[in-house]
Amino acid sequence: MKRIDRSTITAWIGAALVSAAVAGGAAAQSYPVKPIRVITPFGAGDSADTIARLIAPRMSVHLGGQPLIIDNRPGASGLVGLQVALQAEADGYTLVLGQMGGMAVAPNVNKQPFDVRKEFVAIAATFSNYLVLASYAGLPQKTFPEVVAFAKANPGKLRMATNGEGGFPHLAMELLKERTGFDFLHIPYKGSSQIPTDLISGRIELAIAGYSSLLPHIQSGKVHAIATTGAKRPPNLPNVPTLSEHSPGFTALGWFGFFGRRGVPEPAIVSVNRAVNAALTVPEVLERARAMDLDPEPGTTKAFQAMWAEDYERWGRVYRGLKLGPR
Repeated sequence: MKRIDRSTITAWIGAALVSAAVAGGAAAQSYPVKPIRVITPFGAGDSADTIARLIAPRMSVHLGGQPLIIDNRPGASGLVGLQVALQAEADGYTLVLGQMGGMAVAPNVNKQPFDVRKEFVAIAATFSNYLVLASYAGLPQKTFPEVVAFAKANPGKLRMATNGEGGFPHLAMELLKERTGFDFLHIPYKGSSQIPTDLISGRIELAIAGYSSLLPHIQSGKVHAIATTGAKRPPNLPNVPTLSEHSPGFTALGWFGFFGRRGVPEPAIVSVNRAVNAALTVPEVLERARAMDLDPEPGTTKAFQAMWAEDYERWGRVYRGLKLGPR
């Protein structure tokens, strides 16, 4: 048998390594090479589901034409969907369309079998939205300063409805209470469906809830909008001030965005982020978003990661301050 000298073996190994590196680079550059599953941890028709279905076809155009397949996995404030995602490979072919409540509030409020921050990585924000502070139309106090003054003079007299203890609206009002010093009697509901009816009838004086559930009643005059929690006045409610106009720097935004398993390849992260940002420039997408009063949030992965981390810490601190304990 002919002996192969050491220099020849070294040359072969070097060539093999170069070839593997080139092949690996080519494979990374070609992402995606198959359909991408997008888990929405909420049911069909939920805002997260609507957003996923709205932008998925536009993202596909920038992902080599590969389809994004929406997989609804509702339950336990988003936990069920996240657990399904954790069973998949961290290869970029299973993504989660998460929202702020499920990714930043629920992990602080509910006992969970894993640390969402260690298991997932933020990839791309899509849209943000805001809450509306509204009152019974017959309430004499029409502005936020008037409400604060009355509440300070009459502690616990104003009943404030939210969609549940420890939810995002509840925590937003607790933070505002902390910053302004006004008090209210919290009335936690099981969801938001009954809140407009009770607000219209005067069974409760105040409520903080999502824009979409209150807008028709605000427009009809049956409910009075006091302020919104966004950074600027919304186009559909241009005469309604933001809370930041009364408490500088105060905002309470919900958001939606794409997440992946920690360990997802960097090329996949870059590709998905670019596809989302491109989808957010499509006129039809922006028109539909405006109708839902969603604000586009294009940006870098780093910016979305920072937003997630900030909200996780902020709402966690507020909840711990209530001393309600994990559920």
